[in-house]
Amino acid sequence: MAAIDQSSKARVILVDQTDRPIGTAEKLQAHQAGLCHRAFSVFIFCQNELLLQQRAMNKYHSSGLWTNTCCSHPFPDEAILVAGNRRLKQEMGIDIPLKNIGSFHYIAHFDNGLIENEIDHVLIGRAIQKICQPNPEEVQAYRWITLPDLNQELEKNPQHFTPWLAPALALLDTHRP
Repeated sequence: MAAIDQSSKARVILVDQTDRPIGTAEKLQAHQAGLCHRAFSVFIFCQNELLLQQRAMNKYHSSGLWTNTCCSHPFPDEAILVAGNRRLKQEMGIDIPLKNIGSFHYIAHFDNGLIENEIDHVLIGRAIQKICQPNPEEVQAYRWITLPDLNQELEKNPQHFTPWLAPALALLDTHRP
């Protein structure tokens, strides 16, 4: 199993199937037990391209896989947009306004025994320049890509991408950025 990131002791918000909070748990415990919890995925666009990141190799799951600009979990009593902005700054060095376009539920099982069972809120933002400062503890690489090219890559090589990317893109497709 890859090293657990520093925030593994952070608490996540446990939710029911309607995203209503029902308690909290340590992040690692929630992923070990497959407890449904709140998460978010940020998508930053610039000049009709999406900023993707390749997750760092020390991530506790999905290390080395390509995914949306950044993603994480809000802290208890932290609003989704505040959490999205916090992580966007921490992971990619970007500070721009975000908009919540909706959420979806997914469950993914990983080879190391961890389980993602999340109500994932999709947050979008528009950058005016293709500038970012990725945190090497979080991000191995990054690139800009058009949605048609990304969809082609996802279809040909889904194993190169995180399991939440495709359903997040489907939601994004209904809210054209």
